Amino acid sequence: MAGLIPQSFIDDLINRLDIVDVVSSRVQLKKAGKNYSACCPFHKEKTPSFTVSPDKQFYYCFGCGAGGNALGFVMDHDNLDFPQAVEELARAAGMEVPREEGRRGQKPRQPTDSPLYPLLDAAAEFYRQALRSHPTRKAAVDYLKGRGLSGEIARDFGLGFAPPGWDNLLKHLGADTLQQKVMIDAGLLIENAESGKRYDRFRDRVMFPIRDSRGRIIAFGGRVLGDDKPKYLNSPETPVFHKGQELYGLYEARKHNRNLDEIIVVEGYMDVIALAQQGLRNAVATLGTATSEEHLKRLFRVVPSVLFCFDGDQAGRKAAWRALESTLSALQDGRRARFLFLPEGEDPDSLVRAEGTDAFMARINQHAQPLADYFFEQLSAEADPRSLEGKAHMATLAAPLIEKIPGANLRQLMRNRLKEITGLDPQQVEQLAQHAPAASSVPDYDPGFDYDAMASYTPDYGDMPQHDYAPQQQEQPWKPNKGGSKKPWSDKPWDKNRKGGKPWQQRDEAPPRTPAPVEPPTLAALRTLLHHPLLAGKVEDASHFADEEHLYSQLLVALIEAAQKNPGLSSMQLIARWHGTEQGRLLRALAEKEWLIVADNLEQQFFDTITSLSARQRERSLEHLLRKARQSELSSEEKSQLLALLSRNVPAQTPTSSGA
Repeated sequence: MAGLIPQSFIDDLINRLDIVDVVSSRVQLKKAGKNYSACCPFHKEKTPSFTVSPDKQFYYCFGCGAGGNALGFVMDHDNLDFPQAVEELARAAGMEVPREEGRRGQKPRQPTDSPLYPLLDAAAEFYRQALRSHPTRKAAVDYLKGRGLSGEIARDFGLGFAPPGWDNLLKHLGADTLQQKVMIDAGLLIENAESGKRYDRFRDRVMFPIRDSRGRIIAFGGRVLGDDKPKYLNSPETPVFHKGQELYGLYEARKHNRNLDEIIVVEGYMDVIALAQQGLRNAVATLGTATSEEHLKRLFRVVPSVLFCFDGDQAGRKAAWRALESTLSALQDGRRARFLFLPEGEDPDSLVRAEGTDAFMARINQHAQPLADYFFEQLSAEADPRSLEGKAHMATLAAPLIEKIPGANLRQLMRNRLKEITGLDPQQVEQLAQHAPAASSVPDYDPGFDYDAMASYTPDYGDMPQHDYAPQQQEQPWKPNKGGSKKPWSDKPWDKNRKGGKPWQQRDEAPPRTPAPVEPPTLAALRTLLHHPLLAGKVEDASHFADEEHLYSQLLVALIEAAQKNPGLSSMQLIARWHGTEQGRLLRALAEKEWLIVADNLEQQFFDTITSLSARQRERSLEHLLRKARQSELSSEEKSQLLALLSRNVPAQTPTSSGA
């Protein structure tokens, strides 16, 4: 099955691209010497600190630390994954993205050239035609009319009808055995394991096509019209459909309005469609699964705010809490989540039809709870904070959840709220979080990243300048002795039968020591961050050493900024942002180095390095301003900066792991 993007193609694409052209098509650039500058598109600023280098083919912001190559820029600016950015840039360059076999038998998540896509399109067209003209369509038409749906909404969502009978779609599309096999792979047919007979998966159901972010049909949901079970039936997992990663209605919502500011998450197909019928075209639904971190990651790429709309019963409350836990790790500052609980026995479909759009919107505005309010309300119900025991229990429950929040401001405010309730100060709360048992449900990989669509990073580092970095020896894998008579230790310095040799090769003497190269602290911090990207979330502010004129320091700041902006980024995704550049080759080499630092010391060493860089940058800034003051008059801004630096006896804005 095709899926992997060949390394050679990515290299060729990057060689053909000019980062100035890529950036200037999205940001207005101004020539500044041999480089180009602009106000940074990733943070608000009045004075341009965003630089694009045509020679080095990368961008860097000295204000916020954002940096990377053309791919990294498109990923950040257009909110795309690595494979999507490759495809976007390839289209602009007039190139077609080739695909190759995945490694170790892995299947790509969504191959662009899968034969399943045209087949699923043909099935969708069959279901739409059946809704228009099949002799048995009346029950389906009456059901949709009874739910108040117009022909326009049915068209926009591509609704269809799977007629009753065992082989309607099979006869229509299953021209031969090979085609039927593909239909089974697409989840359209079922094969009886005992008899080998094949039949339609969807029968006598209203059909809801499920689209991916590009509008391609990847699966179906079907609502029964008769007495069959289950009431709702989804396509199975296929090479192009992974229900835990998709959201029904997201494509339609974005197509209707490209400037969405909030998305409503509901439970079912009809809830999405009923809200659309009432003019609320910004609803999506999970596909029979709980709201996951992957879902939230996708939603926050599109909008800054998410509203969860659940039934007010016990099941709805449980679903809401699971959604909250998934949301915490995506809550950067500037993002928000709200929770709306509906009256008992109501769902968005029935409620919006009963009370109308205006009343439903008023309900949202009046009763939707901010995430923080719902968070503390639920924990207060579970651990009564009126007693000391209850306060202790609540702090134990809340602390590790609060520390998952990447947004430094929101995280601190949540700590403060917990202090008001329990009396524990933020430092004590953080200590509780550090000593809490690790959540076993958190994967050590990024579930939302298409690893198979990544290139198999195997660049040659032979021409890369090593600077003051020396790679360690890699341990060679053991191989059995196939020679028979020759001992594996023969001809070694310690071989007692070996003649000659150096004086230190005697049994009781050791060879002279060779000094081991010491890895610069900045490189060690880079390597630590690559292996533990979540550490970036504990850095309050890295921008104060972003103008450090040093490759490693700039790269460290850029990676911290990228990991803070997207907390779910994996090591490979961080490396991908610098692919094809000297920085990318360095990061790859660092990631592949043998890990020798004791885990207990990782965080301390990381923040010691950052603190040192901060202090060093402060000293340089102070020296520069003092030297300038002796030579000429300082501007009012420079005077203020100088006074601030002179008034501090400690490094400015020194980041700490405690957020202090």
